[in-house]
Amino acid sequence: MTQDEARAALLKRQAELDEEDRISAEGRAPVTLQQDSVGRLSRMDAMQQQAMAQAQERRRAAERKRIEAALQRLDEGEWGYCVRCGDEIAEKRLEHDPSVASCVNCAAAA
Repeated sequence: MTQDEARAALLKRQAELDEEDRISAEGRAPVTLQQDSVGRLSRMDAMQQQAMAQAQERRRAAERKRIEAALQRLDEGEWGYCVRCGDEIAEKRLEHDPSVASCVNCAAAA
């Protein structure tokens, strides 16, 4: 994977995350009591759905940080090298996830 391909893949995934955030905004909204709903179970279900949407938002935020860090490594000429040991990261690993920051050995040790 070339650096240009990696940058394109990272920017594409970043745009996908932005779209997922936009789509799921309603699910993260505060749960309000609806007088016409069935009752306590409906509210509990809504609260559970809200919690799941918030967890997904946290996962997207973490992925977004990894992407931003990878883009910074690309700008600095450090992309493709492990941030811990400095060795090259395997091509297949980078193809699978261009935001990966460590080689297999360092990832296994962590």
